[in-house]
Amino acid sequence: MASVQSSTERYYVGVDVGTASVRAALVTCDGQVKDMAEEPIHIWEPHPDHYVQSSSDIWTKCCSTVRKVTQGIENIKVKGIGFDATCSLVVLDHRFKPVAVNCDGVCERNVVMWMDHRAAEQAARITDTGHRVLRGVGGVMSPEMQPPKLLWLKENLKESCWKEAAHFFDLPDFLSWKATGSLARSLCTLVCKWTYSPPEGWDNTFWTSIGLEDLLENNYSKIGALTCNPGTAVGKGLTQEAAAEMGLLPGTAVAASLIDAHAGGLGVIGADVTGFHLPCEHQPLTSRLAMICGTSSCHMAISQDPIFVPGVWGPYRSAMVPALWLNEGGQSATGRLIDHMVRGHAAFPELKEKAERSEESVYSYLNKHLEAMAKDPANLDQLTTSLHVWPDFHGNRSPLADPTLKGMVREERICLTLLVVGLSLSQTLDDLALLYLATVQAIALGTRHILEAMKEAGHCITTLFLCGGLSKNALFVQMHANATGLPVVLPAEKEAVLVGAAILGACASFDYRSIPEAMEKMAKVGRVVKPNLEQDNFYRRKFRVFLRLFAHQRECVLLMQE
Repeated sequence: MASVQSSTERYYVGVDVGTASVRAALVTCDGQVKDMAEEPIHIWEPHPDHYVQSSSDIWTKCCSTVRKVTQGIENIKVKGIGFDATCSLVVLDHRFKPVAVNCDGVCERNVVMWMDHRAAEQAARITDTGHRVLRGVGGVMSPEMQPPKLLWLKENLKESCWKEAAHFFDLPDFLSWKATGSLARSLCTLVCKWTYSPPEGWDNTFWTSIGLEDLLENNYSKIGALTCNPGTAVGKGLTQEAAAEMGLLPGTAVAASLIDAHAGGLGVIGADVTGFHLPCEHQPLTSRLAMICGTSSCHMAISQDPIFVPGVWGPYRSAMVPALWLNEGGQSATGRLIDHMVRGHAAFPELKEKAERSEESVYSYLNKHLEAMAKDPANLDQLTTSLHVWPDFHGNRSPLADPTLKGMVREERICLTLLVVGLSLSQTLDDLALLYLATVQAIALGTRHILEAMKEAGHCITTLFLCGGLSKNALFVQMHANATGLPVVLPAEKEAVLVGAAILGACASFDYRSIPEAMEKMAKVGRVVKPNLEQDNFYRRKFRVFLRLFAHQRECVLLMQE
């Protein structure tokens, strides 16, 4: 192991490709973010439920953000780089040129985004096969995974895309290939989104059973023949071309990548909690759950042995922490849902004006407005005693694994009738604040629903570790502590996903011997938010209502289909 005594002399770059932007950070060996840069990336919606991006646009923004964060230091001090990204699908031809993934024929738009649900029907057909690989994804194939997206491309764009395609990458693997020229794929992406199962590997009978047997050709060259653990040094480091684009040295270590949520998990879950009086202190990492909350939310639980949780993805071996098993719950719309509910309300213009006048965000203003409405902040939760929301406007990823709920958001009247109970005709700022609170509580109850499914299957989780954009919202954090009854740990560095990506770079440089060692040294506890246990009975009742809302919604949908 190389010396890492001076945090000012050795740096790692973490690159995070999110839904709408690319971010890069320069991180020290003790986990301090010294500089950060962000660039927006394009999203196109050529058809309903089709969301596409450009891999060229994404790579250009990766390079420009890295140049920005490293421009003030000697490039020899940058020892490693790690990438994370959304689990989107990148399509390239035999010359590694982009292939269009929509009938519009624009080749540069060659990325099927993670949130693209065009393949819902293909996902349902794959689920109906009952193949054994489905046991590793909670029994249900999600349209957010790659097999249904691949099947959609073959069935709908056979001539223009499928026959032209020579390489299908998960976006995180595309980035490591672009940086190094190596076709090695991370076990994180292949295991979590492609049904790969180490040590056995690909299951030929699965691909054949769903009509994608052509992917078996040439030793799986189109989807990945070489695999490695996240954090493993890939190829020979940065190529001459990539190094020139980034302003770094050729040969700088590049790590096998992670999906963005998993990088967030690395950035928080392994922190040293000594002295914070948490129930997970002196307990293994398996007592912790990492929750990465932004546009959507992911719930990461790890275990020594495989645990199968109905409706929850996994168990995945070595998908986040080598040699440990990962279960991944999730909510497909969280930050996106809150924005939809708030910005679509009649009182939003009034809220926006008042927030701007107060020089604060609309959510900070709403949080203070709710405190004023409650008079006693300790009882703020109970403002929604008679107002309840079912939050799965973009399908339920976990633990119900029901993607068919997605359509309700488009028909506002149906949406409000089916998904919101207790809504009045009033359109005041108070009503907007209450709807916002009820939506945040519903998302927190969704987390409780996932936790209960995990607990019933054998997990023993005592502490939540939050990161991501929504973890900066004090109300969101407190409602999660209250609704679950568990303490919430927030990271010292708010950009924990970037720290997680940098941890990969640190491992690839061999400055740390393992991911657990790097997590302990680089992930830091910022503060702890404790649950208000006086609200326990309130949330017990509200959770019962929450579960009844689902049953009521399904009944209404069936009636509409008669």
